Amino acid sequence: MPENKPTTSEFDWRVTSFEGARREQLRRWARLPLEQILLAIEEMQDIAHALGTAPAGRYDEIVLRQEGRGQ
Repeated sequence: MPENKPTTSEFDWRVTSFEGARREQLRRWARLPLEQILLAIEEMQDIAHALGTAPAGRYDEIVLRQEGRGQ
């Protein structure tokens, strides 16, 4: 039977708060190359649009500009 040793010394309990989790999220984003950050943002935008959670009008305005139909 394996021995269960506490892993508290290996775990950073500061990341368990909302503030700590947010700092960890920012640290992870900061380590990504710019290309991956942009791809992730574009993917999140596509998902938000597909789920209908994109801000009203803003997404369509951006698409029209990219297609050259907007003012």
